[in-house]
Amino acid sequence: QCDVVFFATPNGVAMKEAPALLNQNVRIVDLSADFRIQDIPTWEQWYGMRHASPDIIPQAVYGLSEMNRDAIANARIVANPGCYPTCVSLPLLPLLQQGRLKAHMPLIADCKSGVSGAGRKAAVGALLCEAGDNFKAYGVAGHRHLPEIRQTIGTLQPALAQQLIFVPHLTPMIRGMHATVYVHLRDGVEPQTLLQNYYADSPFVDVMPQGSTPETRSVRGANICRIAVQRAPEYASNTWILLSVQDNLVKGAAGQAVQNMNIMFSLPETAGLTQTALLP
Repeated sequence: QCDVVFFATPNGVAMKEAPALLNQNVRIVDLSADFRIQDIPTWEQWYGMRHASPDIIPQAVYGLSEMNRDAIANARIVANPGCYPTCVSLPLLPLLQQGRLKAHMPLIADCKSGVSGAGRKAAVGALLCEAGDNFKAYGVAGHRHLPEIRQTIGTLQPALAQQLIFVPHLTPMIRGMHATVYVHLRDGVEPQTLLQNYYADSPFVDVMPQGSTPETRSVRGANICRIAVQRAPEYASNTWILLSVQDNLVKGAAGQAVQNMNIMFSLPETAGLTQTALLP
């Protein structure tokens, strides 16, 4: 018998419970950050505690479904990505895998999230009267999702990992996430075709026609990331703008966890995830 356990708990719980579960042949999808970062000192630096199960880290497969399908299918433990890393990484994957980004050039991810991204803890900044009718950046000096995104970039195009600038913002919405990623491409690269080809068989990534502007309301409640590309003005001809939206609670969290479970158990990848967006 082989069951699956989802950990949607505060950081630090899954890493304590995982060894006993794995010994019982239970497969794990962890929605916390306990197994996302492979470098233990980096994880301990950003999360402020000692890792309780460092020996399990090498077994953990990073659960960005569209990047690691084959590895996820055989994984015993999957580290479900964070919401910002999912929204930022998906439009970048095809470009990084083919080495199409210029090295030693800034890679800027300007991101916005609804207040549900902070969870349900009693934080003043997440109160309706504080977040409503307001817009602000946070974590500018460093956010926990920064090393997670850099890890993905470093896996595919190492020279670019330290070039990433990531700034998150809090918007007066309950749910929804928007990433605007500015990239410098090598001469002759047409990102529209690359993205369309890469995601042709991915049911939960929608590559829109070039020049489109995806909206967060179009993915509300659905397990989908919608991506569009636009070229910067003529004076920056090799600079492209990648636009990405998702529901931070679905494709950015629980929906992707179910998607990973489906892959792990050879179920249809879309099982339980065919709901359409709640528009309007």
